[in-house]
Amino acid sequence: MDFSFMYRWFKNCNLVRNLSEKYVFITGCDSGFGNLLARQLVDRGMRVLAACFTEEGAQKLRQDTSYRLQTTLLDVTKTESIQAAAQWVRNQVGEQGLWALVNNAGVGIPSGPNEWLNKEDFMKVINVNLVGLIDVTLHMLPMIKKARGRVINMSSSGGRVAVIGGGYCVSKFGVEAFSDSIRRELHYFGVKVCIIEPGNYRTSILGKEGMESRMRKLWERLPQETRDSYGDEYFQIYTENLKNIMQLADPKISDVTNSMEHAVVSRSPRVRYNPGLDAKLLYLPLAKFPTPVTDFILSRYLPRPADSV
Repeated sequence: MDFSFMYRWFKNCNLVRNLSEKYVFITGCDSGFGNLLARQLVDRGMRVLAACFTEEGAQKLRQDTSYRLQTTLLDVTKTESIQAAAQWVRNQVGEQGLWALVNNAGVGIPSGPNEWLNKEDFMKVINVNLVGLIDVTLHMLPMIKKARGRVINMSSSGGRVAVIGGGYCVSKFGVEAFSDSIRRELHYFGVKVCIIEPGNYRTSILGKEGMESRMRKLWERLPQETRDSYGDEYFQIYTENLKNIMQLADPKISDVTNSMEHAVVSRSPRVRYNPGLDAKLLYLPLAKFPTPVTDFILSRYLPRPADSV
């Protein structure tokens, strides 16, 4: 008999009691993972406090769900917006505190070869994915400690192995470090910290503009000397490779939201979740190989620049 399977099955079925009385605050609920997770937790009977970036996103989510879901507007890059949201959450949860904070809000662009980007491009992504996540967490922690609840942080396979230039992987490596450090600090308060590290899934994280036009804008603003060093062929192949990766993205985002839901409702949540076959079979092994091996494999996906040695 497979006792390891039985053990995992027991842990998965070992749910927190009185879920219908517990509050969950989720950021980035306009679309994608946050939106679907909010719906799933409402279906579970939980009290969902959903933060959206736009009034349009908040209104649609309210219309599609029940009275158990309430919305607020939140821009995670602005501390005053976070303070207002934290006060709103405090008013909702009262003395029982906040059972779960799900830091889901994130952006993926601008991304591309590092030399094609500037400091502002990096900061656009890092301010949302990392600094905003830290700011929200710090404002919510007193309420989470009161409930002896949990923090669920959205990282990425790109937080384990840097597969693309720009602020995205930089921010996700930061999310991993922040999550690891607060997990150890909050252990004695009875607070759990979980990290979600999905593979390549199809969400609106890359915006609405086409990949080709976005990359062309980056390319055309470069100094002629930099463009000459890479060459037109590099631009064409790099852009084509990115488009192919995006087309391979898995549309079944419920794999990810099921992991997030488990982190919220299980009495024994995992420290790390790795939804997606590519996360398990490609990115995690790449993260664990010796660095020269990982470099060799990933460099095969990069075109050779005109000025290569």
